[in-house]
Amino acid sequence: MLAEFLGTFVLILLGTGSVAVAVVGLPGSGRQAVEFGPANWLIIAWAWGFAVVFGVHVAGGVSGAHLNPAVTLAFAVRRDLPWRKVPPYWLAQVLGAFVAAALVYACYRWAIDAANAKEGITREESLGTYSIFATFPAEYFGDSWWGPLLDQIVGTGILLLLICALIDTRNTAPAANLHPFLIGLVVVVIGMAFGTNAGYAINPARDFGPRLFTFFEGWGAIALPGSFGWFSGYWWIPIVGPLIGAVLGTLVYDLLIGPVLRARAGEAEKGPATEEP
Repeated sequence: MLAEFLGTFVLILLGTGSVAVAVVGLPGSGRQAVEFGPANWLIIAWAWGFAVVFGVHVAGGVSGAHLNPAVTLAFAVRRDLPWRKVPPYWLAQVLGAFVAAALVYACYRWAIDAANAKEGITREESLGTYSIFATFPAEYFGDSWWGPLLDQIVGTGILLLLICALIDTRNTAPAANLHPFLIGLVVVVIGMAFGTNAGYAINPARDFGPRLFTFFEGWGAIALPGSFGWFSGYWWIPIVGPLIGAVLGTLVYDLLIGPVLRARAGEAEKGPATEEP
């Protein structure tokens, strides 16, 4: 639990910190004159990827570095983790995310307040500063829940499918401890491919821990129940979507790729012995 707490803490600290830089840090410090754009998005996408890398390095040798309730659930479904460990892992991950969000806020509250003051709005009206911490759906979805839910299912499904491939030593798994780096790149590419739909939470703890913090810190209904302008009651989608997607992504890998790898391994074990010279 301590490893999952600290690994998730590192993940969320660096990830949300990068969003703070892009949303309020660069504009508020006078280091960026243009509006939020593609360059800011690249900062966020790459930083979240590296945040995953270092979070996995922190916790990997102790807990396996799930850092994500969806990963924990998927591994329990495929019997790589005892079910009794699921609730403790989830609790540690959410707490790590909550504390990380609090520390990022402590470092950036001046920039957040300055940004809101410049716009003449309160925190309860500021979707921009809220987005530093948790996610929301793109305006083109309207108040539909199905589009963002599908996005979270697909994004997390891809994440787990590729994690399964990268850790499977029967397949072309990377050597020399490259797993964390390559899994980080998976998060980068998901952010670049699907991120604008709903902020690519793909991790219930990543969204709910900071969301809970922002609720207590004054963002009100934007955080819980997740309502603002074009969306309402959104809070559950970054939780349910990733949990569904993780199980589906794992099942797809295990059903389509796993049997072939098992068959090949069996053939190698049962094949004719090589005669010694």
